[in-house]
Amino acid sequence: MASAPQGNNPLAASHAVPGWDTRRIVLGALLGLIAVWAGLRAWNDILYIALRDEEASQVWLVLPLFAWLVHGRKKALSKITPTYSLLGPALIAVGWAISLYGFFNLQQAMWHGGSVLVVVGAFATVAGPRLVRAMLPVLLLLVFLIPVPGMIRQQIAIPMQTYTATASEFVFQLLGMPVERSGSVLTYNGRDMLVAEACNGMRMIFGQVLVTYAFVLIMKLRPSVCVFILVLCPVIAVACNVLRIVPTVFIEGQFPEWGGTFHDMAAWGMLVVMFFVLMGIVRLMQWAEVPIRQAAPSSKNLSAPPAV
Repeated sequence: MASAPQGNNPLAASHAVPGWDTRRIVLGALLGLIAVWAGLRAWNDILYIALRDEEASQVWLVLPLFAWLVHGRKKALSKITPTYSLLGPALIAVGWAISLYGFFNLQQAMWHGGSVLVVVGAFATVAGPRLVRAMLPVLLLLVFLIPVPGMIRQQIAIPMQTYTATASEFVFQLLGMPVERSGSVLTYNGRDMLVAEACNGMRMIFGQVLVTYAFVLIMKLRPSVCVFILVLCPVIAVACNVLRIVPTVFIEGQFPEWGGTFHDMAAWGMLVVMFFVLMGIVRLMQWAEVPIRQAAPSSKNLSAPPAV
């Protein structure tokens, strides 16, 4: 009995991804492995920092969010046929040069960032410029794989600690709790707690920025709305940290043996709280009838080649 033509087989058609044949997939995987192997010292250093520095913990969220975002765009991306491109080798060369410069000049961010760019270049080699351009917002998520250098982190951390301590003191006053503040130090029940230790404003800030960035991509918001929410992110982060520090200070003052445990558990819980806060902002803008969604591209625009 003759088999049905491939074009009439709905099961085969549903799994077909134009241009991604076995040879391209194998070559892409091989180039990716070579790219990681070439920068293995940098990747090991990223993992070392992520394991030991809580302020770089957003690294563990990047790849799951990246996979989620790619899966959510699978239908749109399947409409773009991949092509072999010299863009990939160019990105690999630039990334390798940046990584070497960072390594020999003790520039940690450049060393790590160059290694990430080399992997992106391996993907671009088998995907082509059109697919890279379509995936650019998602590829930018990989920036969060780069641990922020301590000097830059401290320049942001110090004012955020002060803002968090000030806002927390205000909340304590509203609650009628006898808490005193001196700089970033809160005193409650005879115990001094430094905000940097009890609830560092920076400790999860990059994770919160990462969640915010992924959120605006998942929701497919208008560019102006995306910018508004991203600009609002530090304010939301301080508010979430205040929600964390108030019960932390109370538990630390009343039940010192449970303070550290609650502090560690609440750190990741704040990412969940931030997600619901972002959802609330979107709902509020919808209630106010603010146009927040991107217009769905027409089939004509999806099939047409980009203008040169």
